[in-house]
Amino acid sequence: MGEKSFKNGKPRALSIGCCDMTVKCRFRWSWDHAILCSCCRPMGMVFAWLTFSPFNQPLFDPMELSCQSDNEGSWSIGIFYGDTPMSLQPIEQLNLRNNKSSAWPVANPVLTCASVTDASHPSIFVADPFLFIQGSTIYIFFETKNALTKQGDIGVAESLDGGVSWRYLGIVLDEEWHLSFPYVFSYKGQVYMMPEGSEKGDLRLYRALNFPLEWTLERILVKRPLVDAALVEYNGDFWIFASDFHRFGAQRNGELEAWYASTPLGPWKQHKGNPLHNGDPSSGARNGGRPFVYEGQLYRVGQDCADTYGHRIRIFRVETLTRSKYHEVEVSSGFQESKKGRNAWNGARHHHLDAQKLPSGGWIAVMDGDRVPSGDLYARYLTGTAAFVALLLIVLLFGIILGVVRCVFPLSKCLSTGKRSGMPPVWVQPQVTSTLHRALSRLNRGSSAIKGRVRPNSFAGATLMFLCFVMGVVAVCIGVRSFFGGNGAEEPYPVEGQYSQFTMVTMTYEDRLWNLKMYIRHYSRCASVREIVVVWNKGQPPNPDTDFDSAVPVHIRVEEKNSLNNRFKPDPHIKTRAVFELDDDILMTCDDLERAFKAWRSHPERIVGFYPRLNDGSPLKYRNERYARAKKGYNMILTGAAFIDSELAFPKYWSQEADQGRALVDELFNCEDILLNFIVANGTTARTVEYIHPAWAIDTSKLSSSAISRDTKVHYMKRTNCLRKFSELFKGLTLKKWEFSSRADAWDL
Repeated sequence: MGEKSFKNGKPRALSIGCCDMTVKCRFRWSWDHAILCSCCRPMGMVFAWLTFSPFNQPLFDPMELSCQSDNEGSWSIGIFYGDTPMSLQPIEQLNLRNNKSSAWPVANPVLTCASVTDASHPSIFVADPFLFIQGSTIYIFFETKNALTKQGDIGVAESLDGGVSWRYLGIVLDEEWHLSFPYVFSYKGQVYMMPEGSEKGDLRLYRALNFPLEWTLERILVKRPLVDAALVEYNGDFWIFASDFHRFGAQRNGELEAWYASTPLGPWKQHKGNPLHNGDPSSGARNGGRPFVYEGQLYRVGQDCADTYGHRIRIFRVETLTRSKYHEVEVSSGFQESKKGRNAWNGARHHHLDAQKLPSGGWIAVMDGDRVPSGDLYARYLTGTAAFVALLLIVLLFGIILGVVRCVFPLSKCLSTGKRSGMPPVWVQPQVTSTLHRALSRLNRGSSAIKGRVRPNSFAGATLMFLCFVMGVVAVCIGVRSFFGGNGAEEPYPVEGQYSQFTMVTMTYEDRLWNLKMYIRHYSRCASVREIVVVWNKGQPPNPDTDFDSAVPVHIRVEEKNSLNNRFKPDPHIKTRAVFELDDDILMTCDDLERAFKAWRSHPERIVGFYPRLNDGSPLKYRNERYARAKKGYNMILTGAAFIDSELAFPKYWSQEADQGRALVDELFNCEDILLNFIVANGTTARTVEYIHPAWAIDTSKLSSSAISRDTKVHYMKRTNCLRKFSELFKGLTLKKWEFSSRADAWDL
């Protein structure tokens, strides 16, 4: 076999499986294998070099498993307040602040998988929260899915400041079976917990030995696998609402039953009308939290599981509840669902609510939420697999067009071997052989027909190959994104475990309305954007309620004078300290905004933005970003895309000290951003600017004839004049230079 050669130097078909790929080769058979192996070896070495680190690998850290993708979702927990349980608002609407984390205001979620810090219990998600109020301390008990055991455990966190900040205390209950829905209540001076443990086949009651961390089994209440059991006292009896999906004929997520007793300790008896509901999963039959009494009326919280598990909560007012009768009607929950989709922590679903009345008379509630639907992980994997299968078919078609792929069914080579090979024959059932042979024969005839009609050097052939290439690129992008791109959300970044929000401010006029509509549609979906304020300098203002597709409130502030100074004017509509000033002609990703927001929260005294400049020399001269890159540093951040502290910078900008500077801005209709950099840097030796590199940014001003910087030469001359005037105004103040690549996360490269 090693001595066999090819006559006349004709091309030979190299068989791989049952597909022949015609290749030109001038070497003998034995040398072909050597060449193939020599090609594979360096490829393997490169793969190993890229894959395996030459450094010592750290020991396995279980916490690296926390917050990983899971097919059940990525649940987290938020807190809400209101005058009534039907008018609950998220914590960010109350403008509660935490200076430690620069959360001005604090925003939901307040507990996530990252909040669980036990190395032995890394969390995939947290859900099913229940409140317990003890004096001025508020506790949240919740389910946390253990990334190691893939089962639910019960954790607890506490707040000493009314819910503004939370401290994780630990795991309070960890059984050999899955636990969730930790319903906590007090009775006769004792604190009890009634978690769901339907996997064990019963409903158990635990009593606190050392609240809130130590618990002991008190008794088994019901020897049935009840799901999401919630207890309430009403009309002299104690009631448990729950679901039993093992009941004969029970519809999953569509069944509800009731049990009653004279005390929470039992004995418990079934309601005569059980099951109270048994039908459509969208009916809200399955419990979604704690029943509550408001103005003497009992309300039950249910789950709508129509499109996905735990899609949303529904509130039902119980009209009749006796030991033999039950009737409820749905009422409005008053809850406003987010329009931000996956960028919102509860954008896809929310399935649990616990609302309780505070001693002050107001109401507090906890709710869980998820940004993705149930089964999202498997759906992404299925999409990615389909994309790579499509890529394989596209490559096959591409090869057929070029004439280098020929699919055949060589029985003598694939199914049995000759005497030379020394290999035993492979037996295949005749019907399988015949079917496969016919299929490959048809494919071969089809490929011959394609090759006969479509020539690679013809226009049709070139067009088809180009389309194959484009479709291949699309398939690769879809496949890689599905497998490695996460859930598609541009999530916010916490600081000290807390989230916050900011207000976007842009300045425009009627000639740029098309820009503004695109701007609002895009940025209003960013996770941490609370409101968009539009400074309207000229022309007829739009209607914010009808002219924009926005996921957040839009406020139009109409100015009497067309001035660039207006963008830094104090505004009572701005409720957040963080303001992101962004020109209406710049588009960038929400993730870029979130990264810059995190950087600003770490140093709120700075101007943090995306466009660095280095203005130096004697005399001073304004230059572009390329100059700053060449000099490896910057001393100014343009406020056309930058975070600033509105409560610090705006009053300074409008102080008497800056009167001459504002007058020059009005005279030149330019330089308001340069003036703000001088104002913030004046009187301090600390760093006042920080650069964040955007993933990408599109400047749509190049498409408009109304941009003030369109004539670059004149624009730069004006700004050079401003630099020199402002330096004189601030008594020779020199802006300090700061180097790129000073951040550990490399966000400023």
